[in-house]
Amino acid sequence: MPTEQFEGTAQKMAAFKAGAGTVLFFEDQTVVEKLQANFAAYADNFPIWSNQSSGMLQHVVWTALAEAGVGASLQHYNPLIDEEVKSTWELPAKWKLIAQMPFGGIVTAPGEKEFQPVEDRVRVFK
Repeated sequence: MPTEQFEGTAQKMAAFKAGAGTVLFFEDQTVVEKLQANFAAYADNFPIWSNQSSGMLQHVVWTALAEAGVGASLQHYNPLIDEEVKSTWELPAKWKLIAQMPFGGIVTAPGEKEFQPVEDRVRVFK
């Protein structure tokens, strides 16, 4: 990361360090590759489905933490941290880091976000 951009990242990392922990979400690429080999007609879809499954898991974990009154955020510092994470925890080479979820006490409420209207994003056909 360029030095001039690191200060903001350093501040975020300091806040993460003050948290209770971090959930690391991985996808085992060996499993994805095996499914691709076993179901060749759908091979191109397995990486997509893998990411979708991971996203659903991240949502469930975040929701469970929120229900317990625990704050969390979803971060994506990969691939910058991938090798250090794998080395630190002696993880298999085929595990792909998808996201990180630091969690802990809630210091401030999240800020307001603007969203595109639902009717512009979702279509219902009967």
